[in-house]
Amino acid sequence: MAPSNALVDLRSDTVTRPSPAMREAMYRAAVGDDVYLEDPTVNELQVRAAALLGFEAALFVPTGTMGNQICLRLHAPPGSEIIVESRAHVYEWELGALAAVSGLVPRLVPSERGLPTWEAIAAAIQPNVYYRTQTALICLENTHNMHGGTVADLPEMTRILREAAARNLPVHLDGARLFNAAVTLGRTVAELAQGFSSVMVCLSKGLGAPAGSLIFGTQAFIERARVVRKMFGGGMRQAGVLAAAGLVALEEGPAYLAADHANATWLAAELANLPRLHVDITRVETNIVMCDVTQTGLTATAFCERLKPYGVLAGPASPTTVRLVTHRDAPFEACRQAVENIRRFLTDIL
Repeated sequence: MAPSNALVDLRSDTVTRPSPAMREAMYRAAVGDDVYLEDPTVNELQVRAAALLGFEAALFVPTGTMGNQICLRLHAPPGSEIIVESRAHVYEWELGALAAVSGLVPRLVPSERGLPTWEAIAAAIQPNVYYRTQTALICLENTHNMHGGTVADLPEMTRILREAAARNLPVHLDGARLFNAAVTLGRTVAELAQGFSSVMVCLSKGLGAPAGSLIFGTQAFIERARVVRKMFGGGMRQAGVLAAAGLVALEEGPAYLAADHANATWLAAELANLPRLHVDITRVETNIVMCDVTQTGLTATAFCERLKPYGVLAGPASPTTVRLVTHRDAPFEACRQAVENIRRFLTDIL
């Protein structure tokens, strides 16, 4: 339980500290050189994670961005188009890597809650003629970060996968917070990953590991991914110390997510009742709260900067929107304190 004067960090669920079990596992981890495929803890993590998601193989990578970009690189040749939702992480938050690193062109498709309809995606697929840039990949996201942690509609997702397969189009899933989606839907992560050509899952977000992500695919795909990971600078040598924390994250992390979601729902409702803040509580499905601060007269960046001295850290998601993310290091009491501090902040500035 955080004391009333503690700093409440709601910028992201990446700010969590390793749990005691993770620290113990990291200390005791058996290690080897993973570039030579000799790190037993990395190998164990990859085998166990692949079985958990129902894929032939998995690959441990330093970051979710690297994981996504490896998959994009393998699925789509340079000069081709990939279809992405207009606020997708691979487009907005990966520094143009899809273009700079792999020479890909994003074809943006807007959506209401993060998952475009099949009709919208189909309309964006380029005709198969030699003088047009060709569509090589569809990239989806679940949960969707910039839409406030919304969970993809499962029937529509299944429909997209079916229609894409009929057109021989691979589909990559940015599943950074896929475990959050599974908890909300009451499904397994394997059910939500089924049918995708590749999937990326973060260990360092809701699951609480200090670093690392995983990508999933066929054995042949992962063998090719290992080559690209090395090309991108992702050969981490004795990475078992991080993989050990990842194993604990897979075991203990999902149990925390329901509480994170409940705290986010409570936080959203409380913020919606504060003056000059607007929160659409119908969009709070997991652990992310988006708060429009337009009526305060401050930009989101200025709002967050001026909020810091009041003991709450939040992050700008757009010029007018502040993002707050619940996690296991910000339990209910910390969220309650954050609301009180934000209330005091608003009283002082308005």
